[in-house]
Amino acid sequence: MKNLTFANGDKLPIIGLGTWKSKPGEVKQAVFWAIEAGYRHLDCAAVYQNEKEVGEGLKAAIDAGLVKREELFITSKLWNNSHRYEDVQPALEKTLSDLGLEYVDLYLIHWPISFKRGVGFPKSRDDFYTYLDVPLTQTWEGMQAVKNAGLTRHIGVANFNQDKLREVIEIGGQIPELNQVEMHPFLPQKALVSFCIEHGILMTAYSPLGSPDSRNESHKNDPVLLKDPVVELIAKKHGATIGQILIAWSVARDISVIPKSVNQGRIKENLQSAKIKLDQSDMMELDDIGIEFRFIDGSFFTGAESPYKLSDLFE
Repeated sequence: MKNLTFANGDKLPIIGLGTWKSKPGEVKQAVFWAIEAGYRHLDCAAVYQNEKEVGEGLKAAIDAGLVKREELFITSKLWNNSHRYEDVQPALEKTLSDLGLEYVDLYLIHWPISFKRGVGFPKSRDDFYTYLDVPLTQTWEGMQAVKNAGLTRHIGVANFNQDKLREVIEIGGQIPELNQVEMHPFLPQKALVSFCIEHGILMTAYSPLGSPDSRNESHKNDPVLLKDPVVELIAKKHGATIGQILIAWSVARDISVIPKSVNQGRIKENLQSAKIKLDQSDMMELDDIGIEFRFIDGSFFTGAESPYKLSDLFE
């Protein structure tokens, strides 16, 4: 499978298994199936509240002789309630304990906004810190410290726009090595991708299928990426599923991609996307798809009680 390469030569397999919204009781088996199918890249986060079970799946696969730890690339993320310098290392140590690992390969600041310690999701203005209380520079210094301590091999960010990336880059020292953001043909993030390429920052695309499991009453009028006629035609041309084309689109752009599933057949199918070679006309058609839409809109962090604005999150 195609890899992306960090500055020190470490490899990131371009397709990984996402574990967001994978329920306890399902994710252990999904992780085992994924490793059995050939995945070597797994994307986790403390806030997903399933890292302990992900760790059980990792241990089962390693104990079964399917893989060695050093053959895996494991990502996790710092939640918004641990952004103070002194909170970064304990948060990562809890993740490592849950995953049953001595280190992760990549640790990301999950969002560029800060909650008070112990707050999972804020309910009032008092649950937030501001950038004056906890500047991103403080959090990034904590991230550099855990890398220097050997608890993670690489450090990066998620959901950072160009302004926030510049702020962190200007600190000096280690620049973010990767930025994970929502990305798919409805949201190609061209300006952000160009910025990251220019600064040597790798990228990972989440919600590559348009976050179909987020559809509820408030999202009933959202466009459906998995039913888009442009993608359907390209899928027919390649004898592939629509999901495979959407994953192959990121691969063709040299952007790692983390589709999530707990279905064994779908897990295998998603990995097979690496074999699909989209040609120039396919990429041009997807480029001209005619719909612009962000599924994870950040509104849950920027409501009336929040000191943050959407411009703190997105371009």
